[in-house]
Amino acid sequence: MENYQFEVCANSVESCLAAQSGGANRVELCAGIPEGGTTPSYGDILIAHEKLRGTRLHVIIRPRGGDFLYSSVEQRIMLKDIENARRLGADGVVFGCLTAEGDVDISLMKQLMEAARGMSVTFHRAFDACRNAQEALEDIIGLGCNRILTSGQQATAEQGIPLLKELKKQAANRIILLAGCGVNESNIARIARETGIREFHFSARKDFPSGMLYHNEAVSMGGTVHIDEYARSVTTAERVKQIIEALHSGR
Repeated sequence: MENYQFEVCANSVESCLAAQSGGANRVELCAGIPEGGTTPSYGDILIAHEKLRGTRLHVIIRPRGGDFLYSSVEQRIMLKDIENARRLGADGVVFGCLTAEGDVDISLMKQLMEAARGMSVTFHRAFDACRNAQEALEDIIGLGCNRILTSGQQATAEQGIPLLKELKKQAANRIILLAGCGVNESNIARIARETGIREFHFSARKDFPSGMLYHNEAVSMGGTVHIDEYARSVTTAERVKQIIEALHSGR
């Protein structure tokens, strides 16, 4: 059996525990999933660390949604959040910073890498917003990151197979490529087969109705951003198992 690794994008402690039950090797704990993931709370990190047994805990360090060009204040926040994640027992952190020109922000990344010394570091999908993927790959390798989370600069990893395959060859085992975004039961085997990538990132979530009996549909907590506030999207152990099995069976 191939030495695959499975990381679940977990939006809560509940999702972390479902990921563990389903056989995930690692979770990336995030808040703000509709924004692409933002730094989770102190309580989320603490309780996830307390509850997980054998499943590694990585924490995204992203102070807001949007682009990856950070102000001096945001940079200070990221450094403090890395310090907090370390103190609360996280095994790794996940971040990525770009210049206005779309290159890897080497100066800021070095500061964050120093703060994260001794922890596993994943450069997240800021990579997919880079101007030149091949140059960015070399920059990130030079920084000493452990892996890059990428969809091959496309909307989904399946659509990004051509670039993922190219990047896997260029990386030449100097860094791990973690294929993510839209990875599911129907495409994980194809992505693995055509790219040679051995680490996969997916959410394996399912929607559940809210327990609220009273609904006020006229009110949105996000103002003009409308999401279903009477449903919860949570990782399920069943879906994690199904995705892993789909890869092992070659479907």
